[in-house]
Amino acid sequence: MTASSNSQRGAVLALLATIVLWAYSWVVMKQVLAYAGPFDFAALRYLLGAAVLFAALLLARQSLKPPPLLPTILIGLCQTAAFQGLEQWALVSGGAGHVALLAYTMPFWAVLLAWLILRERPTGRHWLGIAFAAIGLICIIEPWRGLGNATSTVLAIAGGVAWAGGTVLSKRLFRRHAVSALGLTAWQMLAGGVALGIVALAVPQRGIAWSGAFIAGLAYSVLMASSLAWWLWSIVLRRLPTTLASVGSLGVPIVGVLLAWAILDEQPRTMEWIGIGFVLLGLCAVSGVRLRR
Repeated sequence: MTASSNSQRGAVLALLATIVLWAYSWVVMKQVLAYAGPFDFAALRYLLGAAVLFAALLLARQSLKPPPLLPTILIGLCQTAAFQGLEQWALVSGGAGHVALLAYTMPFWAVLLAWLILRERPTGRHWLGIAFAAIGLICIIEPWRGLGNATSTVLAIAGGVAWAGGTVLSKRLFRRHAVSALGLTAWQMLAGGVALGIVALAVPQRGIAWSGAFIAGLAYSVLMASSLAWWLWSIVLRRLPTTLASVGSLGVPIVGVLLAWAILDEQPRTMEWIGIGFVLLGLCAVSGVRLRR
């Protein structure tokens, strides 16, 4: 087995781990809103997450020198501040499973941006997978029902667009510079966390009710869903094609819907089940191309 094959297999395993960590985080993100405002929680999550990653850099004896500053800040503003801030806000009035599904319109925007900016032209098999996934998300959103809670829907989709921007900017940065995945994750998270902190100070919210449940939710979000999972996601972006990484990540909302049903009693509607089936078809179509090479 070649080093390239080992590298790709490791990236696929990192993607699977990321799916599980992020799927459960949507349930946690919804639960902590009983104890804190959306922006206070998001700011705490990512400022503390950045601190954990900088500590990891020191333990790994990696350089603390920041990656190219402007693209790193832009990635942080898109991938951390805008994406997480908008999604946490959407959860105030939307269900965890539904918001997660809408956030994962990200792959479609990422494929388009990667084609325009990175010149990564999707193959016919990729487009087939994307078409299946698009049908699935239309079934999930059910626009003929009036989008349900329109504010939550718009915020969730806007967050997906922001994440797509961060995904493509990360891929471009990895192509142009020899950047550590851990270092980039730490610095972009710090930039995004600072931006979220400014928003949290500027926007009136309920006070934080410090409790065991809130601290446990914050700890999971900081250590697992933010620090570990974003580092794994950077590895995925560096080693796998943008299209495969982006559409593969659609496993997160599917698992998230199931967890929200089991834990929060958010039972999916019939059309949501149909939509999840189409998304799974899309995942199989897209993943089958690259993993056999």
